[in-house]
Amino acid sequence: MAAALLICIIYAAIVWLVFFKFKWLKFSIPWAVVSCWVGLHLILVFLVGMRFMTPSSSTATIVQYTIQLVPRLPEPTLVTDVLVGQNQPVKKGDPLIQFDRRPYEYKVQQMQALVAEAKQNVKVLKADVDVAQQKIAMAQAQLDFDLFGEQLASGLAGKGAGSVEESQRANAQAKVGQATLQEARAELVAAQARYDSQIDGVNTSVVNAEAKLQEAQYYLENTTIYAPEDGRIMNLQVRPGMVSGIVRFGAIASFICDDDRYLLATYNQENLKFVKPGQEVEVALGLYPGQIFNATVADIWQGSGAGQFLPSGTLSIYNPPPPEAPEGQFAVKIVFDAPDQSQFPIGGQGIAAIYTEHTSFAYLRRIAVRIKAWGYWLYPLPI
Repeated sequence: MAAALLICIIYAAIVWLVFFKFKWLKFSIPWAVVSCWVGLHLILVFLVGMRFMTPSSSTATIVQYTIQLVPRLPEPTLVTDVLVGQNQPVKKGDPLIQFDRRPYEYKVQQMQALVAEAKQNVKVLKADVDVAQQKIAMAQAQLDFDLFGEQLASGLAGKGAGSVEESQRANAQAKVGQATLQEARAELVAAQARYDSQIDGVNTSVVNAEAKLQEAQYYLENTTIYAPEDGRIMNLQVRPGMVSGIVRFGAIASFICDDDRYLLATYNQENLKFVKPGQEVEVALGLYPGQIFNATVADIWQGSGAGQFLPSGTLSIYNPPPPEAPEGQFAVKIVFDAPDQSQFPIGGQGIAAIYTEHTSFAYLRRIAVRIKAWGYWLYPLPI
């Protein structure tokens, strides 16, 4: 900065001495053009210095996180009450919108009954196992009796003391007893499988019923929409009597979060050569003519959509951009130093000047920022 000023002063002194003091040369139109041409190029040193050492953006915009309030209900539900107003500040956990709870309370009661029924059915399954075991014992006893009768009838028939038909009947009865025993054993296996069907020691029918109960309780809890954090409601599109809840692609209100707001400003890529996180920033907002706010560089978003290609089977055509197309820019995230962040509402716009560690041209940029801040009193003119 000092060197550039010294060069300009020396150049002006030389022009004055040569053409006006000693009049070594006549100050003609050609000499005037040459002198001005050289002088303008010397002034470019200040412009280049301000551009790279103290880059400025006129597209700075205040950004706040927003949460789209979308009902999380499985079916269209009547809105019974809207508990907040447009642009009303709320705290985290405050109720915002109330839906009709009755259908979901009934569903919870129904699922509670199913859980109780499932737990009782587990006892029934245990009893089925006991019954199947008793059937096996009874079938085994009957088979033993039939086998004894078969052996007795066969022995008597062999000695001629009994008929062959009686022996054959006893043999058939023994086979029926064996089949009955096998059937009883299969019933025990089936009953035991139903009883032993468990997840973490709980019967699957109970787990299934409890899962349905938890789902019903989840939807019952979501009949009231609560504030996810401190903020305020904007674009409230719901009133009592409206039916909502099933359409997922449309929010019924926008929730503006108070915390973590920031300023997003875009800069030409080459202007960010010396910009780093933590550097000082001065911001002038159209909301506050004549005021300057101190801020800090938080992050540099080094990337833009110009470098992104979507998956496609079509080969890209690489043509140079038209001369009138704006140069690609990168965004810089800036946070305000002021403790009261509520004075910076979402969408507020202004200019942001970053001061790098090269402070030679900082004074010129500070003057330019203040001129712009005071200019907000008049420009743009409401004509």
